[in-house]
Formats: sequence, structure tokens, C-alpha cells
Amino acid sequence: MDDSFDAIIIGAGIIGCCVAYELAKHGKRTLNIDKLPASGYGSTSGSCAIIRTHYSTVDGCALAYEGVFAWRRWADYIGVTDERGMAVYHNTGCVAMRTESNEHLRPMCERLDIIGIPWEDWGPEKILEKLPFFDLRRFAPATLRDDPSFGQPSGGEVSGAVFFPDAGYVSDPQLATHNVQCAVEAAGGAFRFNAEVAEIRQSENRVAGVTLADGTRIDAPVVVNVAGPHSSRLNAMAGVLDDMNIETNALRQEVAHVPSPEGFDFEHNGYVITDSDIGNYCRPEIGNHILIGSEDPECDPREWVDPDDFNRDFTDQWTTQVHREAQRIPTLPIPSRMQGVVDLYDVSDDWIPIYDRSSLDGYYMAIGTSGNQFKNAPVAGAMMAELIIACEGGHDHDAFPVQYELPQTGRSIDVGFYSRRREINMNSSFSVLG
Repeated sequence: MDDSFDAIIIGAGIIGCCVAYELAKHGKRTLNIDKLPASGYGSTSGSCAIIRTHYSTVDGCALAYEGVFAWRRWADYIGVTDERGMAVYHNTGCVAMRTESNEHLRPMCERLDIIGIPWEDWGPEKILEKLPFFDLRRFAPATLRDDPSFGQPSGGEVSGAVFFPDAGYVSDPQLATHNVQCAVEAAGGAFRFNAEVAEIRQSENRVAGVTLADGTRIDAPVVVNVAGPHSSRLNAMAGVLDDMNIETNALRQEVAHVPSPEGFDFEHNGYVITDSDIGNYCRPEIGNHILIGSEDPECDPREWVDPDDFNRDFTDQWTTQVHREAQRIPTLPIPSRMQGVVDLYDVSDDWIPIYDRSSLDGYYMAIGTSGNQFKNAPVAGAMMAELIIACEGGHDHDAFPVQYELPQTGRSIDVGFYSRRREINMNSSFSVLG
């Protein structure tokens, strides 16, 4: 392997691979370095891989809507054949319950109307037509199981829902990442696995490359931190933390897999569902199962962890999420054996990612992305490539933020929205919803 590249991308998850792919389209020779044995083995493999268009900000919605176009035409985006097969995007649509906590989704629909993203108003009758096993009684606020009010209706019924037709999920996030790896390699990019970065080398306030734990030195004028839950450690290694208003940390998460209610094929007839009334989201899973995650309501403990040393076993949080879902689906089977995923999010202070340069010339960041950015990977990769090309060409992004035009919608994104120097965005949901 050569010891010199145009750009080193630290991380080979879905976003790291997409950054490499988009840089390769600009003629750059890239190297993805990952401490794990293959692409997509980290937090990407534990992703719920939900594709949706509703976010708490207009720019967030626009970026997500752009991503839908890539997932719909995934084989065209990749442009090469992967002998392992191609990841499949299931466009189920998303049902979002109207609740007091989300202002009955009126602000959300206003944001979508600005961009032209379609949505439908569903009343209770429509919800029960599509999901006849639902109990529409209100249970908010979400609580833990040891709370005396847990599972007790709080009065009235959910007023309805909004259906977003451009939503769904990717069945195999790790395979999707390998698809992008194939595209990168076809474009001349390289990958180095089972390799840990021990030093980010600098010369005259500019990145010079990296040194691996085995002593290997690899030179590059550009290094991109896409290390997921390890992102803050790399930033400390690079010495760029003092310049950042927004930081990232590793957050432990549990996702449950349970069978569908008897007599209903949730795998083929279910939806992505986000339900702030019970504090859960869910989506179809193979084998006619339902995948259940937490929307991070205030009652749920947030467990910030060492990304190299955390509990990978299920806890009472698994049971809490499943029992919450059983409030909405009274016939939900609750297995005695816990199944699902325990993994990490890379979370920023306001749960909005950082797509930015740093105070160290040539060192860039695509971090704070876990939990809600898998869907945006193709667009984020292209946006990061544009940012890197502009800054390496002498553009002062901190003073004059790069404007990235979304190819499908034509809408311009102010990349400064994702700045490391921004103030905490109080319009964020401060949750996995973004």
C-alpha cells in the first residue's frame, strides 16, 4: 500500500465511505482507515437505518429529502456491482403520531411545505384502518416501569397522525456500506482495516498525515474525522477541541426486536412509526418482527460511555421500550429472551451533526452523526467533499460558509448550519429525532 494519499478518512462506516466516494469523484486518491475488520462494522452495523424526511429544522428536512433520491436509486448511486448483492431500501412510509409534545406536528408540516415534501393528514379512523391492532389512548408523558403511572392511560386519545410517504428503512446497513466501499475501490480508493490511528501528525499548523499504532506513517494533506463514537478522542489527538463550541460524546443505546402481533404481517404491511406519546419509534424487521427504539424522552437515563468499554448486554431499558410499545399494541408478543442490538450513538450537544473544517488546516470533521444521519450519508458525503475542495482551494469557510446546492431539489444549504462554532440550536429536538 502507498504511504501517501490525497485524503485520509478515519472511519469506514456509511458516512466515512460516502465521503471517500465523493472525494474520489473529484479525482482524489483516498484511504479509509478503520480499527475494525471491515467497513460498516461499527455503529453503522447497529443502525436502525431509518430513512425519513421530517426533522426539527428546515435544513435538516431538506438534507434528508435529498437523501431519499439516492436510496431510491441506490444501484445507480453506487454505479458498480457488489458480489455480495445490493442493499435494499423499503419505502414503507412513516406514521408520526400527533401529540402535545410535538405541537401536533403543525410546525413540522410547515417546514415540509417550505421544501415541497409531501405529507398526508391521518385521522384516528385512518390509523386504525392501516394498523387495526393499535390502542389510540394517550399515555403521555412517557415514564419508566417503576413509575406508578406506567401503563396507565392519561386521558383522551391521540388526535391523529401525519403520514410521510417518502420514508422507510434500509434492510442491511452493513451491506449498504460495503456497496459504497466497492464504489470507492472502483474509483481508486483504498481501505486499511484492523488499523488504529495513534497520532495525527502536523506541520506548521497543518495536518501532515497519521501514524498508526504499529508505527506505520501515512502522509496526506487532508484528514477527515468520521470516527463515530470515537470522534471526540480524535479531535483531542488533533488538538482542535478549544476551537469548538459543540462537542460530541458516545451514548449507549438499546434497540429491541420482537415479533409482530398475531395475524398481521408487519414486515410487509407495517410502517416506520414515531410515537412521542409513548416515547418510542419502531419499524418493520425481517422475519415479521418489529424493531423498537427509544425517542429519548426525559425519563430515559442517558448513559455516556467509553466507546471501548461499555456494557453490551441488555438491561431493563429493553423491557421498558417493549412495554411502552405494548401500550400502543396491546397484543404485542413479549418474548422471554431479549433480542435486538446494543450499540453507540455519536451525539453532539444539540444532536445536530458537525460537518465542518477545524482550527487545524486540512483536518475536517463529519461527526455527531449517529442515531439520525445514516439516511443522509450520500448527501453528507457530497457536501463534505464540496467543503473540503473549497477550503483546500483557499475559501474561508468560517467567514463565508460554503453554500451547497442540493442536486435533486435545487435548494441551497448553508453548510455553516453544521459549524463546530455554532451556538447550541434550541430548535433541535435534543433527541434521536434530530
